[in-house]
Amino acid sequence: MHIRPAIIAFIVGALCGPAIAQSAKTYADGSDGTVTLPMGDLSFADSALRYEMGNPAPIEPSRDPRAAIGPPDWESLDTPERELTLGCGGSVVLRFEDNALIDIEGTDLYVFEVGPDVEPTFLAISADGETWTDIGDISGGRADVDIAPYVAQGASFSHVRLTDDGEECSGRWPGADIDAVAAIGTAERFVLSGEVLFEFDSASLRDSAREALNATAEAIGIRALSEVRVVGHTDSRGADDYNRQLSLDRAQAVRDWLSTRPELQDVTLTTSGAGESQPTAGNDTEAGRRQNRRVELIAVPTR
Repeated sequence: MHIRPAIIAFIVGALCGPAIAQSAKTYADGSDGTVTLPMGDLSFADSALRYEMGNPAPIEPSRDPRAAIGPPDWESLDTPERELTLGCGGSVVLRFEDNALIDIEGTDLYVFEVGPDVEPTFLAISADGETWTDIGDISGGRADVDIAPYVAQGASFSHVRLTDDGEECSGRWPGADIDAVAAIGTAERFVLSGEVLFEFDSASLRDSAREALNATAEAIGIRALSEVRVVGHTDSRGADDYNRQLSLDRAQAVRDWLSTRPELQDVTLTTSGAGESQPTAGNDTEAGRRQNRRVELIAVPTR
């Protein structure tokens, strides 16, 4: 298929996801053990959104929340800048951007805590960073977490919040010391711009969107997938019920088009409409609203 330059620009700018599917990789867990993640480096949190440092606070080199994103790299007390210490009762919110946390059989999430002392931590997960599902107290060291008892079937999450329990706060690194957080139950997340796909207030695909969706199908069709969840999103303008229905209608339009593609004939395509409930940016500016008007494809790998 020949793709016009404008469509190529659309794919690069509006389709966010790894160019090449990831493979399994083994990591040190900080406690003389290892963890093997089926999706490799794709599994780890990509950004730190909020850090509320506890009191007493850790030493200065261990206060950077960016130390908790990406693969684990802490080695010893001589590399304090490679882990984030929460401080007594402190917390951090991390976000998965190119992947989504989903429930699979068995363990879904790993929390890599390091250092000579390990402290209990409270874990919560969220789809939007605002409404949280409490998973509860996790043990120190490598925490193997199964989210199944707490979430609805088919749900996906982009945010993780870790909060130190506020006990045993002493020394130079009071509170939990976080090196990395990984989703073993992970699916690739692809984000398509709503403005490119649809006219204003419409669920009918633009002519140019159809060609772009064909190219998108080619991009995700090379992966071994069991399911693609198509989720529509809107900005906050308009009534909640209307936005939820519009987002669902748009997801169904994308699903219907993808279902015609030979690359996805053996893949289950499901739809849902989140409406305005899961913004990725503020709705107080046009740039933020544009970012929130989107359709996400959650590509669930074959297990």
